[in-house]
Amino acid sequence: MTVVAESDLLERVLAGEARACARLMTLAERGDPAFARAHRRFAGRLGQALRIGLTGPPGAGKSTLVEGLARHWRQAGRRLGVVAVDPTSPFTGGALLGDRVRMSRLALDQGVFIRSMATRGVFGGLARATDDVVDVLDLSRRDLVLVETVGVGQSEVDVACSTDLTLVVLHPGGGDTIQAMKAGLMEVADLYVINKADMPGLERLVQELLDVMDLRDLPPERRPPILTTVASTGQGLQELARVVDETLLARRASGALAVRRSDNLERRVRRLVEGSLRRDVWETRRLSDHLHQRLAGGGTLSAYDLADDVLHLYRDAARDDARTGLEGTP
Repeated sequence: MTVVAESDLLERVLAGEARACARLMTLAERGDPAFARAHRRFAGRLGQALRIGLTGPPGAGKSTLVEGLARHWRQAGRRLGVVAVDPTSPFTGGALLGDRVRMSRLALDQGVFIRSMATRGVFGGLARATDDVVDVLDLSRRDLVLVETVGVGQSEVDVACSTDLTLVVLHPGGGDTIQAMKAGLMEVADLYVINKADMPGLERLVQELLDVMDLRDLPPERRPPILTTVASTGQGLQELARVVDETLLARRASGALAVRRSDNLERRVRRLVEGSLRRDVWETRRLSDHLHQRLAGGGTLSAYDLADDVLHLYRDAARDDARTGLEGTP
């Protein structure tokens, strides 16, 4: 993609054109170098959209909750983006699009942009390009971006590293508290939302959450609020939206929001650097071939010795590159 084409695409995204947003997101998901070039140009415009993550076990009603919250904020005239991270199709490798089907009414709203993404085997509940897709929605002047995780496995905590506020959604009668503790969700929650609160077991789940906070010895000011909703009927959604808005406003005013965004950016940079180094080691330098040759020799080998061997060769290659670069400098 030429510089002129990239510039035109960015201008169309800034204007909120859905097709342009989708095109830029596709570049991000493909890992196209054109997206990295574009990101360097538009990064200074980011930061206006508030990013809200929703995570929790399957069956808690996260998609229904997202739809209900989005419709509430739309009634207030706010423009939204929704990133729904779905399981990967075993046939196409793409998203199963279950969330978009469940949010069919919301999908018809021109003020809401919904993007379904496939996990593509990535742990942590989020796809690799989620941060990039959220940035595109931010660039398109959305007021709020809701990120819903896939809801499978025991490692749904990455959403906290990509959003300004994390809602952990649970439901009564599902044994959610123990599973959430195993997954580390209790540590990332800024708000607990007990959805399907009309089901039996509400009081027990509330008490379990309070017990968990006691075990963590959290002071009162650091204890996440516990809110109850019945998203299918709209019960509690207005109160939840109000608490979310007030929490984000308070965090912006106190500077806590800026600190969290800085921490999230550092984690993102580290992931990008680690990914780049991983590709350089195993693909560019073809050190995987060297490793396979060592393994083919058989015998009992030390994993630590093999790792040291690979790193030694990589460092030698890096020094050779640096020496060649210096020799070629006029």
